[in-house]
Amino acid sequence: MTRSHRIMDAISRVLAASGVVRWDGMANNPARYSHEGTVSRSHVRRLNVLAALVGIVLSFPLMVVIALAVRLTSTGPVLFRQERVGLDRRARKADRGSANVRREYDAGGTIFTMYKFRTMTTCMEEGVTREVWASPDDSRITPVGSFLRAYRLDELPQLFNVLRGNMNVVGPRPEQPSIFQELKSQIERYPERQVVLPGITGWAQVNHGYDQSMDDVRKKVALDLEYIRRRSPGEDLRIMALTFPVMIGRRGAL
Repeated sequence: MTRSHRIMDAISRVLAASGVVRWDGMANNPARYSHEGTVSRSHVRRLNVLAALVGIVLSFPLMVVIALAVRLTSTGPVLFRQERVGLDRRARKADRGSANVRREYDAGGTIFTMYKFRTMTTCMEEGVTREVWASPDDSRITPVGSFLRAYRLDELPQLFNVLRGNMNVVGPRPEQPSIFQELKSQIERYPERQVVLPGITGWAQVNHGYDQSMDDVRKKVALDLEYIRRRSPGEDLRIMALTFPVMIGRRGAL
């Protein structure tokens, strides 16, 4: 074990003992999805948790300012909460010999609550229940929300999702359960994204913008699967570094 690995192990033990962080957000990935071993997967998770902790400390003053701006400029809660489909833990249960692997309803992964700063109005047209992809001129987006989405600052609360074990900083973006079912039936290999924790940013996010069509989703699924095949701590660090130019350059933001 290298010196950097020993340092990361020591830090992770302290954080785990404190109860602040959940480390168990890792599935036993099928070999075809990744060439890394169990130790490497463990360090991917630890790297992401440490990155989230640093991110929270550095961005906390900014998050306070954003929360005040959202509260003072539009009616509604500061945070937007929404159910998303996360890691599919059935591979782990199957490896452990669990007989109760099948679900009565296959959600595709663990359902969790994802947090974002609210960027849209809370008033929806009566009878409109189906979620749609946002467009640049979407009338639901508030002025403050437009700025937050342009620089992807609305995603900052998801750093706390990372600490809770629902997400990593880097990984495929999680989708809503209803849309997940629709995409699963239309896009080949779509469920394979669920073998790793979803992320705030990812290889698909730094190479492609927000989804506005089915073709966009297909392109991003291919990028997600490419990331999963070569996933490693070094790859995650590279994607984190590439995320900042994307934010500053507002590439693909709505």
